[in-house]
Amino acid sequence: MNPTMTALKVSANLTEDGPKRSVEASVVKVLKHRREDRGMRLEPFTSRCVRAGEVHELVTTDHADTDAGARVDRVGFLGFAEIANAGVIDRGDQVLVDGTPVGIVLGFDACHFPNHYNVLILTDRPTTGPELAVKPETKIAFVSGLEAPATPATSVRAR
Repeated sequence: MNPTMTALKVSANLTEDGPKRSVEASVVKVLKHRREDRGMRLEPFTSRCVRAGEVHELVTTDHADTDAGARVDRVGFLGFAEIANAGVIDRGDQVLVDGTPVGIVLGFDACHFPNHYNVLILTDRPTTGPELAVKPETKIAFVSGLEAPATPATSVRAR
C-alpha cells in the first residue's frame, strides 16, 4: 500500500476524537536493530492511556494492516522512551523526534505488557534509532492527528 493510502487508513478518528494535549517523552535507551520476522500482533485497541514515568518501546514498521491481531514482522527499533506527561496515544497520532515528523502511530503490541507496550509507528521503511540520530534524552512527541503539522505523515528523514 502506498504511503498516501496508508496515511488515509491510519488517520485520526474524526467521528469520536476531540482535541487533546500532546504526549511528550524522552528517550532512555537507543535501539539499533531491525527484524524481518518479529511476529508482533496489533492490539484491537486504537488508543492507550499512558502515565508520566512509564517507559514504552518505540518500533517503526512499513506494515499497513490495521486489523486487530494483524502480524507485524518488518520492524526497526528506535528505543525506549519515558513518558513525561500523562495522556492518550491514538492510532493516527503523528510522531515527532526532536520536532521532526517521522511517522504516525499504527497501533500497539502488548507482548511485553504489563512491563511496557510496543508503540508501532508507521514509516516508509523500518528505521532504527541511529538512523534518526536518536540519543538518550532525545525528545519524542505524540501529536494528535487532528492537530498535527502538515508534513507527510509517513516520511522518515535521516538526521
